[in-house]
Amino acid sequence: MLNLISFQTSPDQYRHWKLQTAGQVATLSMDVQEDETLAEGYKLKLNSYDLGVDIELADAVQRLRFEHPEVRVVVITSLKPRIFCAGANIYMLGTSSHAFKVNFCKFTNETRCAIEDDSKHSRRRYIAALNGTASGGGYELAIACDEIYLVDDGNSAVSLPEVPLLGVLPGTGGLTRLVDKRKVRRDRADVFSTLAEGLKGKRAKEWGLIDDYFPTSKFQDSVDARVKQIADGGSSTSGIKLNPLKFETTDDSRNYQYVKLKLDREQRYADLTIHAPEGPQPANGDEIQELGDAYWPLQAYRELDDALLHLRVNEPLIGLICVRTKGDAENVLAIDRTLAANHDHWLVREIVLHMARVLRRLDLTAKSFFAIVEPGSCFAGNLLELLLASDRSYMLNDPEAEDVSIAVSELNAGAFLMSNGLTRMQSRFLAEPERLDEVFGDQKSFNTEEAEELGLVTFAPDDLDWEDEIRVAIEERTSLSPDALTGMEASLRFAGPETMDTKIYGRLTAWQNWIFQRPNAVGEKGALTNYGKPTQAEFDFRRT
Repeated sequence: MLNLISFQTSPDQYRHWKLQTAGQVATLSMDVQEDETLAEGYKLKLNSYDLGVDIELADAVQRLRFEHPEVRVVVITSLKPRIFCAGANIYMLGTSSHAFKVNFCKFTNETRCAIEDDSKHSRRRYIAALNGTASGGGYELAIACDEIYLVDDGNSAVSLPEVPLLGVLPGTGGLTRLVDKRKVRRDRADVFSTLAEGLKGKRAKEWGLIDDYFPTSKFQDSVDARVKQIADGGSSTSGIKLNPLKFETTDDSRNYQYVKLKLDREQRYADLTIHAPEGPQPANGDEIQELGDAYWPLQAYRELDDALLHLRVNEPLIGLICVRTKGDAENVLAIDRTLAANHDHWLVREIVLHMARVLRRLDLTAKSFFAIVEPGSCFAGNLLELLLASDRSYMLNDPEAEDVSIAVSELNAGAFLMSNGLTRMQSRFLAEPERLDEVFGDQKSFNTEEAEELGLVTFAPDDLDWEDEIRVAIEERTSLSPDALTGMEASLRFAGPETMDTKIYGRLTAWQNWIFQRPNAVGEKGALTNYGKPTQAEFDFRRT
């Protein structure tokens, strides 16, 4: 069996980042150890990164939100002299499988979107203090921050050199953030994105690529002054500790406390089951904080997040996930009522935002999802989002069966926005927005006939056809081209308006996915293949 990649870490295990907090200010310093790689065959020179480096960054951002609510400003910088970050390691990309490259880019995108989500919802400001050159993914990390400051030492620059040097695109939303977020003029963005050496202080500021630049002798003092200016005397509330997730594994299963994953590799599908909470639950924010990361919404969704990442990276042949739920729906709805009633509490806010991010991770996962509603299911409230996020749903129609229903809560109406800025209910009923009034009316729970009539489920087989219909659906889905399914699902899941996020992920799925397989990039004479070698790239110059 291949070595599995783990997405769990903690600050005491970091090899590439140093996280320091002092009151309202946190400093996240990049110090990549070039020999500490996830695979063999490359070195992480010049603060270049592989997936292991970004796993630590994602963990740090998550811990800042839950463990350090007092922090109002996060400074991201480098401990390497004259270099901030050289971006994704090119030799790592050149030797990785296509699937790994795309999933690597997707995870780094999600990490940078998590930074922006923190800025938007938790009022924490991120400052990129570029003490040296930031190229490629290094500059993409910088533009995920709220403000960018560059040292003016005569050599340091910002650049996106992927097109001229590698024949690929910036993989972490760089082109989209240039024009959508920083609103760099299109013609200037065109020049910048084809200029391998990038731009230095004065011109970079004029073009809007950075917010300001300072000479070496004044750089740190200037950054410190800006940090002091925007720190606003934030909360002194203590955070909670995020403990390691516990799970047991076998050759065909991975079981956490609330999330159970069973693999059928022969048929290339998996059953993913989320269990509802049991027993008494906290009733207010203080009780929730006392319980900490063992509170069901936080623990269950952390487990779900880890399971999704495991499926993405370690189980590439699993193409279909059958999503199931088990437990008492009323317990799930009670959780939602508590979350809604305590939405002003900092920890409750962070838990709900985390749940929303995990659900978006599911939306963005290149697997098919079928929701299975059967006796004992609890697709209610926040767990109903799993059904709404699925590509199809099957609900047993058997009047004699007990506990076959689905239910809505207040949270389904707005707490869990998709990347397109809509709720999953709004996305589902774009053509019939009046249906939302029926769904969120006085009736909160719906049996199979009612759910089918409202359009909340796809199919409602009776008990005679149930097992055969599910079996045939699984067999048919897993027989289709995974490439075609990935493109189809990515095109269908995000109906409605475009946002910066949907542009980033849509272009990653379409353009980068395609370019990463083209001979001009990864062929024998491609730019990515020949980077750093004495040979030069040779292009097929026909446009397609």
